[in-house]
Amino acid sequence: MAGRPSNTSPWRIDPKTGRPLPEGIRWRADRNRYQIRVTVTDLTGNKQHRSRMFLTLAEAKRELAKEIAGRNPNAGMTLTQWHERYWPAVAASVRVGTAHGYDVSWRKRVQPTLGDKKLEEITSPLIESAMVSWAGSPSIKVDSLAVLSRLFDGARRARIIDYNPAREVKRPSQDTSTSPTSRALTVQQIRRLLELIPAGVYRRYAAALVFTGMRAGEATAQRVRDADLDQNILRISRSFSPGKNGELVEQSPKSHKEREAPITNQLLPFVIEAVEGKEPDDLLWAGQNGGGLTARNFRRAVYWEKIKQELRRPDLRVHDLRHTFATILFDAGASAPDVQAVLGHSSLQVTERYSRAREGAARRAGSVLDELFEPDKPKSKKNTKKSSTTNGAKKSRRSSASPNLADSFSNPFESADYSTGRGNGPRSRRARLVRTTIDPATSSRMTAGRRKTTLERRRTGV
Repeated sequence: MAGRPSNTSPWRIDPKTGRPLPEGIRWRADRNRYQIRVTVTDLTGNKQHRSRMFLTLAEAKRELAKEIAGRNPNAGMTLTQWHERYWPAVAASVRVGTAHGYDVSWRKRVQPTLGDKKLEEITSPLIESAMVSWAGSPSIKVDSLAVLSRLFDGARRARIIDYNPAREVKRPSQDTSTSPTSRALTVQQIRRLLELIPAGVYRRYAAALVFTGMRAGEATAQRVRDADLDQNILRISRSFSPGKNGELVEQSPKSHKEREAPITNQLLPFVIEAVEGKEPDDLLWAGQNGGGLTARNFRRAVYWEKIKQELRRPDLRVHDLRHTFATILFDAGASAPDVQAVLGHSSLQVTERYSRAREGAARRAGSVLDELFEPDKPKSKKNTKKSSTTNGAKKSRRSSASPNLADSFSNPFESADYSTGRGNGPRSRRARLVRTTIDPATSSRMTAGRRKTTLERRRTGV
């Protein structure tokens, strides 16, 4: 081969040991590095010549072995080239809406900063430097990092790279300064919201969102057969999301699990209206012409901007109706596992963001210290009254516990003042987090057993 150095060439001699270098490795005195040069076949069948520099002979030998074994034959391609090849697989593995978000993140953030880089050159520090220039909220940056990670995962499985550098990057922390409870509507605002929406399909749709906590797509996909009026529950097993051309695509809920939501006394009239004159497979919360409703055409039909002005909530979103339901459940005394099950959250950590359990923590901590340093100081009558009220509520909740889901949340609007956050003392919170379910059959057997034992004792005189 023309231009190839001979075995006695200085390029083929290791300056550190004076011995000939292995085939495929040569010494570059001008750069003070060991160089490997191999010819590989890429994914399209074309021959490519690749060379790399290393500080030590051991590193050069390891990389040469990988190249010869065919582990990294295409690591020289750019991220944009790999995206063109692998993107269809990524889009097919996620939801339509997720794929759309990934595509936007790729075009606006990832490609402009990393698209021209070779796969083998992209490292975790390089990704972190690129993220500094990415515009948008932390959640948008997380989406951009997610599409990048999926691309690298595919390259790793194809043995183009050895590891996924995106997995080593610390995710931007989500903005938790705005609590979901602060986005929730008050009871008065809920009533005003329903008054502002004309009676009919749109008011029913809004009532379904605020009284069940369903996502908009989940409410859109509900069928008449999903409403069980005998047990007062709604079964949530599917969801609709807009496709590429605006069509509604049916899929599983976000949690990929079926769940149930209660039909409360407030929602029951709307459900009865919605099922009237429909077949079991008809849409339960259909639009004016029987078609599916989406959050977008719902906002347009009810003049959402005007509603925000009337409620004095310029930042109000349709999804905030779900936040409202979650907050109301906690304020009404529901336990965290129950709220998680009804809302379909993936973890309790997400669910507990809607609880007001941490509100007033500084005030309660101060009371504990005051009692420690001033034990003789009498407690205020206000605290005593609050404690007695809480104990009474605790006994009432224990006695009214029911295994029926709808009974547990039959009327959440009469248990607390949501505008002021009252009814959230430390003792009442502990009572809410402990719910007792009584099995009538077991309870009756236990009662009969105790009566039998008592009668036997009376007969024997024990």
